[in-house]
Amino acid sequence: MIRLAGCCGNLSGTMRGTVRKISMPRRLVADLMHASIKIPFVSLRRPLNVRPLLEVRALAAQPPGWAAIFVKAFSLVAKDEPVLRTLYAKWPWPSFYELPRSIAMVAIARVEDGQDCVLPQKVPAADTVSLIDVDAQIRHAKDAPISEVPTFRKMLRVTRLPLPLRRFMWLVGLNFGRQRANWCGSFGVTSVAAYGAGELHALSPGPFILSYGVVEPNQTIDVVIRWDHRITDAALIAKALTRLEQVLNTEIAAELRGARQQPEPKPVRAVAT
Repeated sequence: MIRLAGCCGNLSGTMRGTVRKISMPRRLVADLMHASIKIPFVSLRRPLNVRPLLEVRALAAQPPGWAAIFVKAFSLVAKDEPVLRTLYAKWPWPSFYELPRSIAMVAIARVEDGQDCVLPQKVPAADTVSLIDVDAQIRHAKDAPISEVPTFRKMLRVTRLPLPLRRFMWLVGLNFGRQRANWCGSFGVTSVAAYGAGELHALSPGPFILSYGVVEPNQTIDVVIRWDHRITDAALIAKALTRLEQVLNTEIAAELRGARQQPEPKPVRAVAT
């Protein structure tokens, strides 16, 4: 019989790990996931043909990021479809809360204190501003110190509270229509395309989440929309994806074409929210 020695001698012993403090950004993600648990999400994926948009974007000296493009495009689609600007609210009684404008919450990947993290940046009424301005807001949130991004400051201020107070704040924020809009927006945008291909089915307290993949050789982009099934059904989302493809190749492409003759955008200045 062969006896195993050395490294096998502690197999029956107690494994001792290292306790590490949860950073504020990771605590915020934990709170967001807790707030998303009871939302009945369903999803629909479809490849969108974006050849006309790609042709125009390739000519831009400083092409806007895909996050900005999808934020503005979805906001334009929602401008004509109120359901895509609608939230589910429980208090004072179950009801739908329709917003006059879309509010995007964009997942911003950052590195804080040597750790990768994701923080949500609010981009309100993207359909009323230029694509250059939307892109500048997102880039500012990615590069500026956290203290200079109002949405980050507000979220992390709540995240620093003790757990019982955080749960109470989120309870209020999630159940009144107006507060839910301020906390969660009307739709989210996220992606892992910068790190390669992959189909992301994200969670969020918001009613709609759009994620997109890489540009494929056939000039399509896979888009996934997850939505709160209490608000609408798959037929409307399927029509919204068809309309989204049209907007990308018409309104967004036309704006990019016109922006080639426009001056450089002014620096973004943080505004308190």
